[in-house]
Amino acid sequence: MSEYDYDLFVIGAGSGGVRAARTAAATGARVAVAEDRYLGGTCVNVGCVPKKLYSYAAHFHEAFEDAGGFGWHLAEAPRFDWATLRDNKIGEIKRLNGIYGRLLDNAGVRLINARARVVDTHHVEVGGETVSAEKILVAVGGWPWVPDFPGKELTVDSNQVFDLETFPERFLVLGGGYIAVEFASIFNGLGSEAHLVYRGDLFLRGFDQEVREFTRDEMAKKGVNLHFDANIEAIEKVEGGLRVTLTSGETLEVDAVLAATGRRPHLEGLGLEALDVARTESGHLAVNERFETSVPSILALGDVTGGPELTPVALAEAMQLVRHHFEPGEPGPLDYRHIPTAVFCHPNIGTVGLSEAEAREACGEIRVYTADFRPMKHTLSGSSERCLMKLIVDEASDVVVGAHMVGEEAGEVIQGIAVAVRAGLTKADFDATVGIHPTGAEEFVTMRTPTRR
Repeated sequence: MSEYDYDLFVIGAGSGGVRAARTAAATGARVAVAEDRYLGGTCVNVGCVPKKLYSYAAHFHEAFEDAGGFGWHLAEAPRFDWATLRDNKIGEIKRLNGIYGRLLDNAGVRLINARARVVDTHHVEVGGETVSAEKILVAVGGWPWVPDFPGKELTVDSNQVFDLETFPERFLVLGGGYIAVEFASIFNGLGSEAHLVYRGDLFLRGFDQEVREFTRDEMAKKGVNLHFDANIEAIEKVEGGLRVTLTSGETLEVDAVLAATGRRPHLEGLGLEALDVARTESGHLAVNERFETSVPSILALGDVTGGPELTPVALAEAMQLVRHHFEPGEPGPLDYRHIPTAVFCHPNIGTVGLSEAEAREACGEIRVYTADFRPMKHTLSGSSERCLMKLIVDEASDVVVGAHMVGEEAGEVIQGIAVAVRAGLTKADFDATVGIHPTGAEEFVTMRTPTRR
């Protein structure tokens, strides 16, 4: 008999925590999970899922405008009702919360609805009891962070923005990452006068430069007001809204300000400081290939470790962690290369592999193929929206090392392309693939002439 109550005690029932708990339990391990907020974590409740639902809602605005060119005439002007979207979203999230609960129950995992605190290397205090575990997994994810400036308390963060009491006719986003560009697009599409303020010269740092520039231009065409090389100096309440003063000297009056300025590990109150669990310079938990912290019985995965903050990454880490600790044999390290990702701004971004700058540094000689075109749909819709597709090829091996797209359903298209990039297929393989006509995606297999080398 084990000397511990559980083989694995998981703190946090987000995507990574739930997957680790269920997968470990399937090996016969005794598992418990503690969650003090909501099942499914950030992704299900205040991240990927509601964000995508709101993005769908925002696209209807353009669909109504495009319909006329195809012979559809609306009897009356479309009217958006924020409360309907918000409340329907709440209902869907509750449904998903229930699914997560049943998944844990069916796997034989004990769920404790309380915040857990690590007492020592093998004990956790939770819900008024102290339990022991051979291994403790910290999978609590991140929490929004807002910088200090006068009036910061007047902002909302990415946890709160989904549930605003009233719809903001004038909406400002501070930030330049995924969340910032997505919500600037979403509220613009829903009908707000949308502003995006970013301290740098261009948003989406780390993405391919051409993709960033193309997205900037398309978002501006759609009506998003972009304020680069600026920051918020102060926010004050005024009659009818908020007055935002920028470091550039410009002032804007809006109804709501979203501070999309990053997320930090949600580690407060977990008791890890008493055990002197090592952290990185950024404040994340330092882990090795086995997801062990500096205290070997305490494991960590997902956003608290400072890797790619993406739900599929947390899921992959969870399964890899179980292979290391609950299955026979010793797997190799998790491969973080070629992780595809999407940004649900309007138009969408999908990307996998190296940017052009990264490829030049890694490969030396490269070939770049691009297609910049007006999609067939818009020949009748009248929209000026354009699409960008891009392949980056290593000259020496002919391997496609990067694929990027800005356009409608870019994430859906790049998911398929990601398989090819992950498999190391060559440009010749792409060229030998018969395209599906007429689609935009066929451009990825019909680009024959390099744009530049």
